[in-house]
Amino acid sequence: MSSTYVHYLGPSSLPSDYAIVSRANAHQLEEEDESDGRSTPTVGGSRRASVSEQIPHRRQKPTIGKYPFEEPTLSPTITPSTSNGLPSENTPLLSNPPIPRIEESLDRDPSSDSESKGSMFWEELVILSKYALPVFGTHVLEYSLVIVSVITIGHISTTALAAISLGSMTASVSGFSIIQGFASALDTMLPSAWTSPQPQLVGLWAQRMTVVMAATLIPTLMIWFNAESILILLKQDPEVAHLASIYLRWVSLGLPAYAFNCISRRYFQSQGLFAVPTRIVVIVAPINAFINYLLVWGPAPIRLGFIGAPIATAFSFNLISLLSVLYGVFYTPRTAWYPPSRRMFTSLGVLVNLGLSGVGQTASEWWAWELVALAASLLGPTALATQSVLLVSSSTTYQAPFALSVAAAVRIGNLLGERKAKRAGVSANTALMMAFVIACIPSTIFLVFRHKWAYIFNNDPEVVTLVASIMPLLSLFQVFDSMSGVTGGILRARGKQFVGAILNLSAYYIFGIPLGMYLAFRQGLGLHGLWLGLTFSLVYSALIGTWICVRTDWDREVAKVALRVKNEDKARATEERERLLREGHA
Repeated sequence: MSSTYVHYLGPSSLPSDYAIVSRANAHQLEEEDESDGRSTPTVGGSRRASVSEQIPHRRQKPTIGKYPFEEPTLSPTITPSTSNGLPSENTPLLSNPPIPRIEESLDRDPSSDSESKGSMFWEELVILSKYALPVFGTHVLEYSLVIVSVITIGHISTTALAAISLGSMTASVSGFSIIQGFASALDTMLPSAWTSPQPQLVGLWAQRMTVVMAATLIPTLMIWFNAESILILLKQDPEVAHLASIYLRWVSLGLPAYAFNCISRRYFQSQGLFAVPTRIVVIVAPINAFINYLLVWGPAPIRLGFIGAPIATAFSFNLISLLSVLYGVFYTPRTAWYPPSRRMFTSLGVLVNLGLSGVGQTASEWWAWELVALAASLLGPTALATQSVLLVSSSTTYQAPFALSVAAAVRIGNLLGERKAKRAGVSANTALMMAFVIACIPSTIFLVFRHKWAYIFNNDPEVVTLVASIMPLLSLFQVFDSMSGVTGGILRARGKQFVGAILNLSAYYIFGIPLGMYLAFRQGLGLHGLWLGLTFSLVYSALIGTWICVRTDWDREVAKVALRVKNEDKARATEERERLLREGHA
């Protein structure tokens, strides 16, 4: 959970998304194997456990095979090998960075890659849908923690809605995005620590990140407690700035817990305990909704009005932390635990360097949306409240194409590793077509209900009218937003994250936002101008991204993956020889 304006879920969320896909697929394949009378492949006499079978009371051993999930965080090597440690002809070639391997029953048929593209399309349509649905459900549940506060506050007044929008924007820019960026350093450190000879280093690195986070929170809290004067200095409406500062002071009660949750989530995930954070959110989400309603609109003795929402949010953050601690103490083995010591204050520079890079990667797109929200706030409370309605709406509908992008990244990456170039291309084109169809659903809903939609959030006639006037533009926005999101997943499967980053940065910061600012303030189009700029940025990103994906030479992509694996194997063999020489000299 972050702020109202979390439109894009960055790379740090992907490991758990892959695990969700894997768990949804594992049970079906196990039943197929049992019905076919097949035995599970073994390595050194140890049966390979699927994700759904992993027992958290022992570390998982290096494994191979045709089962659904090649879990990079549970295996010391990315690719399975023969008994002598070298890759065999059956070694799957995973893309770089590695994507967990999930095998479908049709992948076992060597002739499946020679089918017609029409047959492949329908097969890939079913597979991508199966992968995307569980991811979509999980992210919608997490995002419900965000929209509940906006809906409950929005019906108090337009000023209150504008204030929570401004407060959430400030919290995101100065706090949540930075915490998420720093926490992404653990995605690098913890998985390798867990599979090392010293798995307790997982706990040590988590403690070190806690120290880094504690230092990071100090300037954040200073900004939040002086937010009113800062916002007024930025030409915000005084009443809105005052309420936004109140929101930030109350939600700051949950800021340390939010930072801890970012660490604990990765602590569990690095050990293969992917389901733990999801189960906790399933428990907290309905409690959060109930407390929000109770504190904002409940009976007089406990009704707090505006401040009830940030208090409920802070309570939910702390409840997630408490449940995480309880689960870690009573249900998780102590394999990854490291007793607190002075070592937690060492090697902090490594985490800071990785964390700063993570901030640049994770926060850049967050800040683009926050910049637009800040521009909307300069247009007055009505425009800011309208911006909140529009952005929460588009962010909610974005969860579907984002889930599809995860599914496409997993599926295409696995097909490249299996040397199935033709099917990988069909899967990519299928994902693009699905993105277009999926986008047409919310687009149609927004058009049909454009005059009533704003009433979900606010009853102000001016807000309702302004939302209705921009809804046709938002409907067009949906199509290109969806296409842009899925092209990002296809680029990730090809290992082209840098291309996707350049595409996003140029779309927002070079074209979309400057154009929106010009139309809004120089041409007097107001909020319409800002959304015209945003729509142009997505049109640019989607068209160029789709062009890159459609023109991909998939045979070449398969060859590139094979070459990367070959180079990795050479480097690993060289490193092993050097290690043996050092041990011999010793």
